[in-house]
Amino acid sequence: MSIALFGMIYPEFAANKVNMIDLDPFERKILRELQRDASLTTAQIAERVGLTPSPCWRRIDRLEREGLIRKRVALLDRRKVGLNAQIFAQVKLNAHGRANLDEFGATIGAFPEVLDAYVLMGTMDFMLRIVTQDIDAYERFFFERLSKLPGVQEIHSTVALSEIKSTNELPI
Repeated sequence: MSIALFGMIYPEFAANKVNMIDLDPFERKILRELQRDASLTTAQIAERVGLTPSPCWRRIDRLEREGLIRKRVALLDRRKVGLNAQIFAQVKLNAHGRANLDEFGATIGAFPEVLDAYVLMGTMDFMLRIVTQDIDAYERFFFERLSKLPGVQEIHSTVALSEIKSTNELPI
């Protein structure tokens, strides 16, 4: 995808417009604690960051209202729930209009096997992180669903043999 086309499809990146929120040192500490353990109570977070519970709660509430904290979740061990194969698939579409990118994105967004999906600049259009029970299950997913999507020209799959680092913690 060309840089010009990418800018037309995603104008927020073309103009370098990022909706960054100014964070004070306490908010940065709060976010680090929540990234490590979202099950902490406000009182526990307040104690760890050096605040009393009320101002700590107000800061967390503001961060949630402003969308900086999108949601709080439990992270599961994929292998312990039987998802032993992790595959990275690069997908190239045969047409590059916004409608095709959006349609493909909406379709793969509904596939539970696809954990992450990114629009790319370069020779491929999408990078997908896919988990399945095993390679046989990925093969079925590949042939019965992914490769049959309209507009798919090429798919390059890479199987991850081991996981060296996996985190959701942003370096705040």
